[in-house]
Amino acid sequence: MLIAHQIEVLLFDLGGVVIEIDFERAFQQWQQHSSLSTEAMRRRFSMDAAYQQHERGEIEGTDYFQHLRDLLELDGSDDEIALGWNAIFTGEITESVNDILSISEQQRCFLFSNSNTVHQTTWMADYPRAIAAFERIFVSSDLGLRKPDRAAFEFVAQAIGVRVSAILFFDDTLENVTGAQAAGLQAVHVRSPSDIKQALIDIGAF
Repeated sequence: MLIAHQIEVLLFDLGGVVIEIDFERAFQQWQQHSSLSTEAMRRRFSMDAAYQQHERGEIEGTDYFQHLRDLLELDGSDDEIALGWNAIFTGEITESVNDILSISEQQRCFLFSNSNTVHQTTWMADYPRAIAAFERIFVSSDLGLRKPDRAAFEFVAQAIGVRVSAILFFDDTLENVTGAQAAGLQAVHVRSPSDIKQALIDIGAF
């Protein structure tokens, strides 16, 4: 990885970087409340306009769940839909969390997640060890901004108090990595924990 500018802070995505995500678990849970098969639900589901509105905090969880009822032909209650919605979290990515925790005392580490209040309540409660690695957590539903928008990255940089070029950003979604780079951040596309470890070695964190 080529480091063009000195790194002052590290900024990490959550899902796929710190915590494992599996949307198939949601479809499996919801199948008992739908006439659709899990395959049919998978085909219909997308990160559509309502999904993005939910992540920007523009609509509440109850409104998004009604959207899911219509989209996936669900007849479950809000609590039953939330059970599937929160089933996507399968555990921390231990190797990455260990590496981040090991450097967090000497290197400022932050989290920036495209997420919503329903999910945030779950991962904040279920993964305290992982969350403890970060000085501050930025969540799209709080900011009203989501990755990969330039404004989202600029807001985070300003809130931290550093130049965008002094941030090294880690995300498993290539679109977010490209968006970060376009906004002036340095960025790593995370496909496995080894990508994080190698980047930390490259900047002298280990």
